[in-house]
Amino acid sequence: MNMTFRWYGQGNDTVTLEHIKQIPGVKGIVWALHDKPAGEVWEKEDIQKEVAYIESHGFHADVVESVNVHESIKLGNAERDQYIENYKESIRNLAEFGVKVICYNFMPIFDWTRTEMFHPLEDGSTALFFEKSKVEQMDPQELIRTVSEASDLTLPGWEPEKLERITELFEAYKEVDEAKLWSNLEFFLKEILPVAEEAGIQMAIHPDDPPYSIFGLPRIITGEASYEKLIEISGSPSNAFTMCTGSMGASPQNDMVQVAKKYASRSPFAHIRNVKIYDNGDFTETSHYTQDGSIDVKGVVKELHAQDYRGYIRPDHGRHIWGEVCRPGYGLYDRALGIMYLLGLWDAYEAAGKEGAE
Repeated sequence: MNMTFRWYGQGNDTVTLEHIKQIPGVKGIVWALHDKPAGEVWEKEDIQKEVAYIESHGFHADVVESVNVHESIKLGNAERDQYIENYKESIRNLAEFGVKVICYNFMPIFDWTRTEMFHPLEDGSTALFFEKSKVEQMDPQELIRTVSEASDLTLPGWEPEKLERITELFEAYKEVDEAKLWSNLEFFLKEILPVAEEAGIQMAIHPDDPPYSIFGLPRIITGEASYEKLIEISGSPSNAFTMCTGSMGASPQNDMVQVAKKYASRSPFAHIRNVKIYDNGDFTETSHYTQDGSIDVKGVVKELHAQDYRGYIRPDHGRHIWGEVCRPGYGLYDRALGIMYLLGLWDAYEAAGKEGAE
């Protein structure tokens, strides 16, 4: 298990690499060029500068999250060819600086959705919250205001240049159903996977968050059937998954222990977090501790240990605790606690395995 920590860059994160260095067991930084609009080429000079800074603090920079996919590619319109060529160039450039995994998603317009950024929990902390009935009734513009006003820092998936075109995009997606979105994803993958394979990079697609349709937009990476369809599209070793227990696990239909058992070998990157799912479809982020939520986190880690998982893992969304002021879901303290819980589980399973062998 290769423990990592997501970081948003100098001047764009309340957490510093000096802070992360003090968390035991963290080997790498999950990073991105967050000032790059979707569709632009990631130039070598920019990549080199970021990687050098990360490595100067003793971390590897093997994982990028994310090289965002331009909406033209998802829509399959006439502009997609140029954006796909740009994407290929970014893959090649990242490979030159040692990147091994690129996490990406194929969600229309909204990369993730929550109705509250700082929902109060019983223990006095706050966390990201999704109120299903509110989403079903609210106007997308209201959701945009809710998210945009939550932080002065950038929120990936909610880039201003995209949100300025929100009405236009919703109109365009009226012509795109699940079948069409799958077709556009297949076209994209068949274009980029040969480049990724040659470059030695695995393209790890992230599940939709939440894993079902909202605002009438199609969602396609939602569970095991989605993974099987992806495998049918291409058997390339570069066609891979990001296993996110919180995103896919937000649907009670997805047993994340079984998902780990079946697909860990195809998932070079894993986001491990917990969510509490309510009977009405609402869910809230919780601590990583298994008993605090609906995801069997310790069962997932046990399965990964049983498979001698060597991929990259990071804690995912944390609560906002101890008065920390931070980007919603991405503070230092609760994610550090999450790392210690995950490493503790791993060490316990490691010790149990050695005792059994004796």
